[in-house]
Amino acid sequence: MLEGYATAMPANAYNWIAVWRRNYLAWRKVAVASLLGNLADPMTNLFGLGFGLGAIVGRVEGTSYIAFLAAGMVATSAMTSATFETIYAASGRMNVQRTWQGMLCTQLTLGDILLGELAWAASKAVLAGTAIAIVAATLGYAAWSFLLYGLPAIALSGFVFASLAMVAVSLAPSHDYFVFYQTLIVTPMVFLCGAVFPVTQLPAALQDVAGLLPLTQSVDLIRPMMLGHEGGSAAFHIGALCLYAVLPFLLSAVLLRRRLMS
Repeated sequence: MLEGYATAMPANAYNWIAVWRRNYLAWRKVAVASLLGNLADPMTNLFGLGFGLGAIVGRVEGTSYIAFLAAGMVATSAMTSATFETIYAASGRMNVQRTWQGMLCTQLTLGDILLGELAWAASKAVLAGTAIAIVAATLGYAAWSFLLYGLPAIALSGFVFASLAMVAVSLAPSHDYFVFYQTLIVTPMVFLCGAVFPVTQLPAALQDVAGLLPLTQSVDLIRPMMLGHEGGSAAFHIGALCLYAVLPFLLSAVLLRRRLMS
């Protein structure tokens, strides 16, 4: 088992699928409740802010406010779904259920487990984000074509925020500390990154900060797709999100190896 701890990188390109499948089989028993829980907050924001505030705001960046908001809620839903799956469910499998320790007694490495967990969190993000997009498209606030080519963008966003959350898991002494990650990192991004209102409404200094945050890249990638606009900077946003996905993954692998071996 110590060898499994010491090997922080995936053993091959497919071992992670076993971890993903294990999580899927466990989730399938509570799928309906899980989906409803993930959708409640973004749907409340979409309709509450979209219709209520939208009547006051009017059009934003050439479209209705609720259509503008719907794209932000897709990205935000992917972020929150992947984050919560990682900091609570994945952390529970590591610390409470000790599922990871059992997996490390097999041919799986720590890297395989991490990759499987992140892929599963990204899958949960796809379900949550797609559900919001379907509702928005049904009401005429998004292009149906987004459901064909926008799923990879949601999946990448989910993987990014799961990877970032895994760093928090590797550093937090207990689950009580995750509230600080939520309130100091996740929640501010909702309001800084263009999900609820345009980044251009922020002071110049905060616009610079917003440009460095991953949710900004996610929103700027997803919104043009949903609204049927040309996204000339898509390659830049994808590249930035890939960096946010890979670097935290490597960091969390190193930190968790040290933590599990201590």
